[in-house]
Amino acid sequence: MKAQHAFEQIIQQLADNIEGAEHEIEKKTTLRAETQQQKAEDEGDKKQTIVDRNEDQTYLDDTKALCTQKTVDFESRQKLRQEELDAINKAIEIMSSDGVSGSGEKHLPSLIQIRSNGRSLLQIKTESRSPVQTELAEFLAERARQSGSTLLAQVAESAAKDPFTKVKKMIKDLISKLMQEATEETEQKGFCDTELTTNKMTRDKKTEEVNTLTSEIEDLTATIAQLTQDIADLTAQLKELAGAMADATKERGANKAKNGQTVTDAREAQTAVEQAMAVLKDFYAKSAEATALVQGPADDAPETFDKPYTGMGTEGGGAVDFLEVILSDFSRLESETSAEESAEDEEYKAYLFEAEKDQALKANEKKHKDAKKTDKQSSLHSTEEELKLTQEALDKAVAYYEKLKPTCVDTGITYEERVKRREAEMQSLSEALKILAGTDVDVQ
Repeated sequence: MKAQHAFEQIIQQLADNIEGAEHEIEKKTTLRAETQQQKAEDEGDKKQTIVDRNEDQTYLDDTKALCTQKTVDFESRQKLRQEELDAINKAIEIMSSDGVSGSGEKHLPSLIQIRSNGRSLLQIKTESRSPVQTELAEFLAERARQSGSTLLAQVAESAAKDPFTKVKKMIKDLISKLMQEATEETEQKGFCDTELTTNKMTRDKKTEEVNTLTSEIEDLTATIAQLTQDIADLTAQLKELAGAMADATKERGANKAKNGQTVTDAREAQTAVEQAMAVLKDFYAKSAEATALVQGPADDAPETFDKPYTGMGTEGGGAVDFLEVILSDFSRLESETSAEESAEDEEYKAYLFEAEKDQALKANEKKHKDAKKTDKQSSLHSTEEELKLTQEALDKAVAYYEKLKPTCVDTGITYEERVKRREAEMQSLSEALKILAGTDVDVQ
């Protein structure tokens, strides 16, 4: 029965070991599949990130080149405009000089230049402006007042003082210039709209990614802290379990030695008691035979005993009966101690089996948690690096937005208002051409 019981214990232990190993295989297989899937996803994300980065770099380089070219073009146009203004002012100064005015009065009697209010105006010989020019100046001045356009005000002033042909050419040039500016501003607006939209999408995307990564870092940090606490608890439990097993083993050894000594002593005592009983039984047997052969007392003997003395062996409560009681006590002590030893040994083995099983499970759980903690720490490091890169990308997008604001956002006047003012100026200049051509135009 002991062998059968031991065999069943071994079978149970091996079955538990197989079950634990199969469970471990299943967990590791699942973990391996998840790791491979995560690896494939990360590699795909890496490739896409590299492609996005290269596209963004190319776009950035193209944008920088375009902005540089536009800056050069703008500075060149500004320089040309200033030179043009300087040339016009110089021409006006020359035309207003006494030499030119005198020559004009001498050789061009139909035109005369006078300075009545401190300004040079080309007048007809009758000392009055052309009715068309007067109408044109008044028209442009009124439109300048209505729209608040400084350009129309300047043209109105030029129309009042410049020659008829020059005013007509100037108006045509201004219309052409306004059309060109409208085209350039439309292109600029398209550029700004595209850049602002793309930048906003980038900022929103990177902000969402930063928030997501921050949340992941918080979750990973909390998980690592919990795993650290679990590992510490398991370590303490394993230490406590090892101490309990050592104490149980020590106590079992002490009890086994004590029970063994008790059984040995009981057996030796039984042997001694049996020997003593044999001696007494032999003595009483001989004493009975000896007494049976003895003659009765002489007639003259004192009256002392009424029958022969056969010893105490046959009387109730005799020495042999007492030794038999002692022998049975030692026999019972041996059997009870042996049974107690067997029970304690079985209990110890059962406890040791469960303790070792619990110890193996806790050690395996601690191993898994250690591996999981290492994996989470690696994920935390990777996530922190990704957050750093994402935050840098977000900062760059914000910086680029701040760079776009002066030209695309904070211009002081909306694009629609600029378009409306330019259209009003072009309409006014077109009507001014009609006035010059002799067509009636409503000045109001």
